[in-house]
Amino acid sequence: MKGVARAGRAAEAGREADAQAATAIKGALAAARADEARERFAELVTRHQRRASRIAYYYLRDAAEADEAVQDAFVRAFTHFDGFRDELPFEVWFTRILVNACLDRIKARARRGRWFQPVADRDANGAGVVEAAPAEGLSPEDALLGRERRRWIAAALRQLPDRQRLVFLLSQVEGYSSREVGAVTGLSESTVRVHLFRAVHKLRRLLGDGDGRCSL
Repeated sequence: MKGVARAGRAAEAGREADAQAATAIKGALAAARADEARERFAELVTRHQRRASRIAYYYLRDAAEADEAVQDAFVRAFTHFDGFRDELPFEVWFTRILVNACLDRIKARARRGRWFQPVADRDANGAGVVEAAPAEGLSPEDALLGRERRRWIAAALRQLPDRQRLVFLLSQVEGYSSREVGAVTGLSESTVRVHLFRAVHKLRRLLGDGDGRCSL
């Protein structure tokens, strides 16, 4: 519980820092101080690049292409920063840009006559999206058990429909609220909750079909 509380405080502090940077960027752009705006935007890139790469790899399954999608998304975000509003955190607004950038690349693949083939959810180092989720504040034994548990969940996740899996990952791995997941995916909050409920229900059933060592 202490680890969860620390993670929650860190996330809140990060969003406050994002809000301050966003305000500074808008002010600098309005005053035609482009260098200052780019410098403050670099703070946002540093804070969100790793998470963005994880999400992009989930979509594209290719480390190099995921990196390019992340770079494109950051460029788009900076170029259209006047479109950023304070109703949602920067990371949610940016994640929607990133998801759209990834979908554009998938459509481009189709136009080139290549088929998008889903493979295991692996990052550039071979770790799964769920398997690689941090387990801060745990003992080595608990951390080991947590990694093994996430491997079981990752295997079950691959059996979910794409939309259920995306909602589950954004909600349970990235920690977004239903409203924020809806802002990223374009779904209503009620639809997000339905997909999340179905995902959790199916994961529990899948994990319960095994030896009972893992449950949600």
